[in-house]
Amino acid sequence: MSRPILEVIALSADDAVAAEAGGADRLELVTDIAADGLTPSLETFTAVRDAVRIPVRVMLRATDGFAAGNAVERAALRDRAAALRAAGAEEFVLGFLDETGGPDLPAVRSLLDVLHGCRWTFHRAIDHSTDRAALRKALTELPGLDGYLTAGAADGVTAGLDVLRAEARRSARGDLGYEARVMAGGGLSLPHVPILRDAGVDAFHIGGAARPGGWSAPVEAPAVRQWRTVLDA
Repeated sequence: MSRPILEVIALSADDAVAAEAGGADRLELVTDIAADGLTPSLETFTAVRDAVRIPVRVMLRATDGFAAGNAVERAALRDRAAALRAAGAEEFVLGFLDETGGPDLPAVRSLLDVLHGCRWTFHRAIDHSTDRAALRKALTELPGLDGYLTAGAADGVTAGLDVLRAEARRSARGDLGYEARVMAGGGLSLPHVPILRDAGVDAFHIGGAARPGGWSAPVEAPAVRQWRTVLDA
């Protein structure tokens, strides 16, 4: 089995540097973690871009929750996405639900129009959708989609373990709608790792686990290194 991906949430260049030093393969760059992560400023992105060599996936999300907002809010987010792309951002995280709990395809496509084929993750909106399988099938042909950040359930990985294992098996088979990688995240803890690895999950996402001092404290390289060691065991 190939080396698993370890993605770490970063809020700043200092976080990014510590995550890379600890063995992270990739960053998810956000701001306002109290709202579960919103789009960072252009200045923060450029500082992180210049501080590390590992890939940086930038969150595209303007408000708490999984709605894309009204036309004005969508246009503003599209403009921010275009500015980030022009500044060198090459990977992104996004995902919106409509009022029925299904994927908001117009909102997603509007952003993809300015991302020009960049790779992207559909984030944990999938865990709040009314039909996970239908959402996956609806998104399967969108350009650049290569992963789903998911806990398997809205309540976190412990509640969603069976779903994650089943989806990883379907992803390994290449079933329609399951071509994109499963990235486990959302209440993820170290005891989950061997269970998910045995099921074929090869991508893991951590946030608070990289910050022993809590979200008001920075990412610590030794905490990230502990995850790297367990994942590589």
